[in-house]
Amino acid sequence: QVQFVESGGGLVQAGESLRLSCAAAGNTFRSNSIGWYRQAPGKQRELVSSITRYGFATYIDSVQGRFAISRDNVQNTIYLQMNSLKPEDTAVYYCNFLTEWLRSNWGQGTQVTVSS
Repeated sequence: QVQFVESGGGLVQAGESLRLSCAAAGNTFRSNSIGWYRQAPGKQRELVSSITRYGFATYIDSVQGRFAISRDNVQNTIYLQMNSLKPEDTAVYYCNFLTEWLRSNWGQGTQVTVSS
């Protein structure tokens, strides 16, 4: 099973930026779509953004225009650049395969806290 390791979270003020990283090993990682997910307290985990092996990206409406996902298939790393952060972006952020049957156990994630 592929192990995902998320990093880059932190405590920021509204309007500031963070860049999250997601590292994993193996060909499965490079050849499949990967998603960034988040889970806020008391809420279900939701898909925030995804990227195909070829770099085609999707975003949920609430982050469109503020977040940018990218991938480096040489370094086996996915990034999430988060700009103009809002308090409602506060959550634990995870990465994992987009395809459910490929999905690995969830990692520890990285906490993003945005103060108003």
